Amino acid sequence: MPRAYPIERYRNIGIIAHIDAGKTTTTERILFYTGMSHKIGEVHEGTTIMDWMVQERERGITITSAATTCFWTRTRDERKKENEYRFNIIDTPGHIDFTAEVQRSLRVLDGAVVVFDGVAGVEPQSETVWRQADKFGVPRICFVNKIDRTGASFEKAFQSIHTKLTPNAVAVQLPIGEEDAFAGVFDLFSMKGYAFEGDFGESVKEIEVPSPLMEEAKKWREKMVEKIAAEDENLLAQYVEEKEIPEEELRKVLRKAVLRTSLVPVFCGSSLKNKGVQLVLDGVVDYLPNPLDLPPVKGTDPKTGEAIARHPSDTDPFSALAFKVATDPYVGTLTFFRVYSGTLEKGSYVLNTTSGETERISRMFRMHANDREEVEELFAGDIGATVGLKATSTGHTLCDANNPIILEKIAFPEPVISIRIEPKTKADQEKMGLSLKKLSEEDPTFKVKSDLETGDTLIAGMGELHLEIIVDRMKREFGVGANVGRPQVAYKETARKGVEAEGKYIRQSGGRGQYGHVIIRVDPKERGQGFEFINKIKGGAIPQEFFPPIEKGIREAMDKGVVAGYPIVDIAVTLLDGSFHEVDSSEFSFKMASSMALQEGCRKADPVILEPIMKLEVVIPPDFLGDVIGDISSKRGQIEETQDRLNTKVIAAKVPLSEMFGYSTTLRSLTEGRGTFTMEFDKYEAVPQNIAQEIIEGKRR
Repeated sequence: MPRAYPIERYRNIGIIAHIDAGKTTTTERILFYTGMSHKIGEVHEGTTIMDWMVQERERGITITSAATTCFWTRTRDERKKENEYRFNIIDTPGHIDFTAEVQRSLRVLDGAVVVFDGVAGVEPQSETVWRQADKFGVPRICFVNKIDRTGASFEKAFQSIHTKLTPNAVAVQLPIGEEDAFAGVFDLFSMKGYAFEGDFGESVKEIEVPSPLMEEAKKWREKMVEKIAAEDENLLAQYVEEKEIPEEELRKVLRKAVLRTSLVPVFCGSSLKNKGVQLVLDGVVDYLPNPLDLPPVKGTDPKTGEAIARHPSDTDPFSALAFKVATDPYVGTLTFFRVYSGTLEKGSYVLNTTSGETERISRMFRMHANDREEVEELFAGDIGATVGLKATSTGHTLCDANNPIILEKIAFPEPVISIRIEPKTKADQEKMGLSLKKLSEEDPTFKVKSDLETGDTLIAGMGELHLEIIVDRMKREFGVGANVGRPQVAYKETARKGVEAEGKYIRQSGGRGQYGHVIIRVDPKERGQGFEFINKIKGGAIPQEFFPPIEKGIREAMDKGVVAGYPIVDIAVTLLDGSFHEVDSSEFSFKMASSMALQEGCRKADPVILEPIMKLEVVIPPDFLGDVIGDISSKRGQIEETQDRLNTKVIAAKVPLSEMFGYSTTLRSLTEGRGTFTMEFDKYEAVPQNIAQEIIEGKRR
């Protein structure tokens, strides 16, 4: 079966933003204008296509990323099949608790549209998603939305992008009027104004522009041309000689600059009022990459460990990355994947190089939010889904068994909050284990573990909302009733100084004994650097076959710290020396010896408890500033800055998570219900001594 669209007409894009900037509304407009839906869904009415989960519609927020395929012809091109582009779009959540959804989506996308609120400009989560896009090197364009809102200012929003995110932002449009007077969009390339007419703004019409705006636009255009010209020697020469540079040449150079992430074009409009979205779609075609524009995807050969690459071509061997697992009530477990190279036919077998299993592809789909279109074959650049994979989860590589490759995994943040959970009835008990297993397979930031001392089940996640949604999904999707305890902080432990330690495990009980002996060094590492095992044994003091059990013993001992039993993080352990017995030494004895050595080392290494510190942004009316700052300070918070936004005050602070439970109620009572806040994980820091004592004594558990 031949390809319906050449790969250069593909655009794999994500819509990313802070919560409430209008991502889902923008995506709903895109689906309407591209003909994928015949009715516009609204977030406030709970009728959106992309937010299809019950919880999403009830709360008006996006929880899981939804994928869809649609088609677009630029507004300046004739509507013909050969002018059509295929868009694979992923709408991602804006709430920090669901940051994993953004991360895994960015990993498999080629470009992104970052949406900003025209009143608030850059918000905390906008910065987080921007940094994530930087990490994956994703080219992007910006859309300043909600220009029709009271207090909206394109200039201020643009300035906040410029100062907080990137000095490489370049405005390519201006709004014609703002707030109630917002009438359309002015294009700085063609120097023409556009209005959006019809019931849903579906027809784009050229309009006359008032002369004061024309004067303003000339200044903005001058800045735009200067920035674009600086990206190309030929254009720069023309600019210096004050020659008129053709519009197409400017667009061409801007495209190249966007692909290498040296410039970011900024568009404007109002998705809710159906103004400006079509021109953003044109911008996706003009500036965001097709799979051929990007370097080949890199991976390693599982046999040799050598670096290898796969080109986005149908003739290269098949390779794909599974980026999401979801439970579908009708077809079972759906695995979403991005095809990087080669083709995949229904009924074929693929190798999962991460788990080492072979999987059969029985059915394949193109997704339209929660609707599925069954397909026979997928090609390089496609995003699809399949059902019934047994051994594949998020971040696994699927490939041609004769040409194995392991693509780079997706790294996810560790959970910072946990709660105890117990089934309500005996019948719920069996179902609870199964539902928690399925939910943890779907979501890499959701962890389930048992407390060995009490036998309780603990579930851990990225925040209170995250765990609330999980418990709600258990009830609705799996019919499991559960009682939950109070939220608890995911404390950690670490060492503060380097020490040497020895572990000996000797048992003699008739017949063969046990003998293991290791000498290790424990050193602290920077926050967030994780664990490192270094082997410095020379000359066979310990035979090679005992090295893996020694490392395993250390890793297992790190699960339970020496101060208050929390996991140990951010340490380097060096195996220095040891001894063995020809007969009595075994893997078990060395595992036990290394475990004892680590515990002893950590006790001597000035251990400390670490707690998660959150980045907090509070938006309040000015009258309550003193009260709110006083309250944050009483929670061991550090105020970083306060600034004015419209007629509100914005407080940025760092506060320990343990002090923030129930903060929404506190803030409501302090501000007569008028304050709002967002909070996201920032880093782990040592707990003050007096608080550490309370934790150790179990007061805070």
